[in-house]
Amino acid sequence: MSMEHAKPKFSQSQVSEMVKTLYRMTAAEIKPLPSYDDQNFYVATSEGGEYVLKIMNSEDSKNPAITEVQTCAMSFLHQNGLPAQTVVPTTSGQLISLQEMDCGYGCQKYLVRLLTYLPGITISKVPLTPKLLYETGKMAARMDVILKKMEHPHLRTLQRESFIWSLSNIPLLEEYLRVLDGDPLQEVVKSVIDQYKTSVLPKRSNFHKCINHGDFNDLNVLVQPDENDGYKISGILDFGDMNDGYYIHELAITLMYMMTVHPEPVEVGGPVLAGWESVLPLNDAEKDCLYLLVLCRFCQSLVMARYSVTLQPENAEYLMITSKRGVHILQQLWTLGKEQVEKRWFESAAKFGEK
Repeated sequence: MSMEHAKPKFSQSQVSEMVKTLYRMTAAEIKPLPSYDDQNFYVATSEGGEYVLKIMNSEDSKNPAITEVQTCAMSFLHQNGLPAQTVVPTTSGQLISLQEMDCGYGCQKYLVRLLTYLPGITISKVPLTPKLLYETGKMAARMDVILKKMEHPHLRTLQRESFIWSLSNIPLLEEYLRVLDGDPLQEVVKSVIDQYKTSVLPKRSNFHKCINHGDFNDLNVLVQPDENDGYKISGILDFGDMNDGYYIHELAITLMYMMTVHPEPVEVGGPVLAGWESVLPLNDAEKDCLYLLVLCRFCQSLVMARYSVTLQPENAEYLMITSKRGVHILQQLWTLGKEQVEKRWFESAAKFGEK
């Protein structure tokens, strides 16, 4: 089945009924929230609580083990003092329930979870000051350090060999390059994939392994005003892209997405890197591959957004969010080149560390 037919299409009345049946709560307000492959709803109840109801697509719903690991990760981070959502059990005590529904493609099964609602707005909506960027880098590193200590019987499900969003799987992008036919960007993407094979793969044995959140982006990090007229991180969302990876992957992903919402993308590197290294200093191999891994994430994002639009043209605006600026930033980084970009990132990070 294509992902186009796997995405759930529950109505608000069906959501209301589900909240009532599974959780014995009355939905006073229901609002749809944006999502890539799943369906998310904000739910406020007459009993006074605020939640997010997450309905997974029917393809991912066939693998409940990985959802159990993601659910455990959120809870584990929460227990260790990080602002992650936790799952509300059903009346029968289940954290995840399987619901059957016909969304227009015959009867399908969908995994459903009710998550606590975290206050705040996405980091994409506030000024990314050097201080906030530093805190973002630091939070991403702390998150991975905690996740590495997590235990779960199904951890092996995170070894996602064919997962297109893992930075370990960059060569898989070659299968999708046709969506860039006729676009000059295609040559840049091809060159990045080639350089990944020759420059990153041979060094990977020197990277520090961990579990990656895998999508620490500007829409998955929430902030709230702090007491100094700035902002502090109040939430980490969406664990659907978790995979077995490396610390340096999480840093590259964090860097890339913060660049897409900053007026001076290259300037993001220093503060994020300084925040990250305050928790997890990089070794030489990791430093040497950071620039290229950031480019790889841009390539993943741009190629898969174009591909997804061919499947879900009606969702094009959401799917192309990162692409709008991403194309320009990728070309800018490519033109500046590894040496110049790294020099700016690492010198800026060193200065930041002296403050």
